[in-house]
Amino acid sequence: MTSLTTPPTTGDDVVLLTVPADGGYLGVLRTATAGLAARLHFALDEIEDLRIAVDEACAMLLAIATRDAELDCRFAVTDDALTVEVSVTTTRGARLPAESSFAWKVLTALTTSATATATGDRATIVLLTRRAAEV
Repeated sequence: MTSLTTPPTTGDDVVLLTVPADGGYLGVLRTATAGLAARLHFALDEIEDLRIAVDEACAMLLAIATRDAELDCRFAVTDDALTVEVSVTTTRGARLPAESSFAWKVLTALTTSATATATGDRATIVLLTRRAAEV
């Protein structure tokens, strides 16, 4: 497995999953996302938003992934947040959609923050979602 960009911090629970970079395996990542968000007591609509965001981020990465690539996914769980970092090897000259694209609008609307990096032959999208304050 390839080392992902964000090292775990003390107190984080970290789950690492690697699946083939194929749309047929995205259900595994969506299910893991929902399970971890439920563990944090996210509301049902927050869980669904995060599942959609993970799906959208993976779709962006699949579009630029090399043949036979793997999606590396790192989930970091803290007391009030879930960070999902998805990374894949990319084809030469591949680019992620612009931050002004509809796909990025979806990610930023559904999460607390979304960032992306593309360096060398690897692209990574990091999604952070904080649990809504309880009323």
